[in-house]
Amino acid sequence: LFPELLRENGYWVGLEGRHHHLDGKLESKEAPHILEALNQMRMKELDERLDYVNVTKTKGAYLAKVAERFSQTLDEVPENKPFFLYFGFNQPHRKFGDDHEGIDPKELLLPPDFPDLPGVRLDYARYLAEVRDLDAGIGFIERILRERGLKESTMVIFMGDNGEALLRGKGTLYRRGLNVPLMVRWPGKVRAGAVKDALVSGVDIAPTILEAAGLEKNRNMTGVSFLPLLKGQNYKGRQVIFAERGWHHGQITRTNGLDFSRSVVTKKYNYIYNALPDRVYTPVDMEHKNVAWEEIKRAHDTKKLKPLHEKLFFLKPRPIFELYDKSKDPHELHNLAGSAAFRDIETELRQELDKEMIRESDYLPLPSHVFDLLNQKRKMENKTAR
Repeated sequence: LFPELLRENGYWVGLEGRHHHLDGKLESKEAPHILEALNQMRMKELDERLDYVNVTKTKGAYLAKVAERFSQTLDEVPENKPFFLYFGFNQPHRKFGDDHEGIDPKELLLPPDFPDLPGVRLDYARYLAEVRDLDAGIGFIERILRERGLKESTMVIFMGDNGEALLRGKGTLYRRGLNVPLMVRWPGKVRAGAVKDALVSGVDIAPTILEAAGLEKNRNMTGVSFLPLLKGQNYKGRQVIFAERGWHHGQITRTNGLDFSRSVVTKKYNYIYNALPDRVYTPVDMEHKNVAWEEIKRAHDTKKLKPLHEKLFFLKPRPIFELYDKSKDPHELHNLAGSAAFRDIETELRQELDKEMIRESDYLPLPSHVFDLLNQKRKMENKTAR
């Protein structure tokens, strides 16, 4: 882990708040043989690999304790020693609270891929209330840094770990599922208010932090440091980024549980490869008694959904390949894959994905192989029809 490289070079490193299951489930919920394997892989040794580990919650009544918790954590840092602290928030993960005071569901502007239903509006309002709570929590941390005289000398990175837990978001490779917030505050190094449109991947965080600390990245790291971008220097960066979807807690026959999909993204296009097109779309973390999804399913059963939303949520099989022009179609409603006008673009991106999957020892059939097989099948069907 990159914090271990920091630790080896004199940093105090800690983890506080939500921990993202780095070391498996809670021990009381994990099978003994799985615990044994995790221990063998050193994944149950975070408290030894880091200087400080304290897993806590930040939702509900815990939100008001964030400032106190953060301050107590800083007390653990030895005087005059540089530190790295990961502080994870539960917001805006589900389950959402019922409270959305001050946010009127009827007044919200829904994106076009959301069916305009009361349950969808209510769920969205609750989500925004969670984001508001997260904003308050970040404010607590900023206040403590200021009170301790650390605000001007500390690099703060704020980012999300997955896309929005909403329809066509988390657990998908659409834009709402891939894009996460990323903000960096570093007084004297990063110009306040600057906005960049460079392609950045989550794996780029590690080499960026290491370079900021004056350290070399591990030779096995595939991330690209974007520190020059932050400093306003010349930065070539990435031309493409890659994403993948595998297993997530949920029904094994639905996309919320298992959906082997891959994507390659440029500034203009998003190309998606769905290796399991027969999987029924089900939004991650929303399948069980969720007010929005239940209402959408009722509208589908009673044939009250618009054709667009029928296609987006209930098409089966889903297309194996999808291509979207993000500049003209930011909500990714119109699949361009298979169109003669975009054949060259699709081929280029499919080949980029082939190469990345080979580099990463990906076990899925390569998209170009699947594409060729589909073409052979179509030719055979056409010959038979004639």
